[in-house]
Amino acid sequence: MNLSNLHPAKKSRKNRKRVGRGPGSGYGKTAGRGTKGQKSISGYSRKRGFEGGQMPLHRRVPKRGFTNIFREEYSVVNLARLEKITKGEITIKDLVDEGIIKKETERVKILGQGDMVSSKTIHAHKFSQSAQKKIEDAGGKAVLVGRQ
Repeated sequence: MNLSNLHPAKKSRKNRKRVGRGPGSGYGKTAGRGTKGQKSISGYSRKRGFEGGQMPLHRRVPKRGFTNIFREEYSVVNLARLEKITKGEITIKDLVDEGIIKKETERVKILGQGDMVSSKTIHAHKFSQSAQKKIEDAGGKAVLVGRQ
């Protein structure tokens, strides 16, 4: 076997349908579009969601509320998970390395569920009051990252 005798499997490749090439081709005259009607004409296109003139679903369904485009999403991390990390200083990169958050670009908020025994310096975008109190009571430090 070499490159000169490689070929695709039988019937896996098919010639494209050439329409409008006379009656002998099987796709002459109306070119497979049927007769008359909007779709038989060249240049026809319909809008996304078009339902043949029936009121489209996206217009039938009531709209409610609004989406705040300035909303900031935070990944929440509890102190119990941070206590398992042995490092003395925990940054956002360490949280990614440990698999606690997915990306370094995520904003992180530390919540106070669980206890802090060891003193650690923790870097995050936000801290809950209980988390900050527990970190400082254990002799650690809560450091805000980025814009406040």
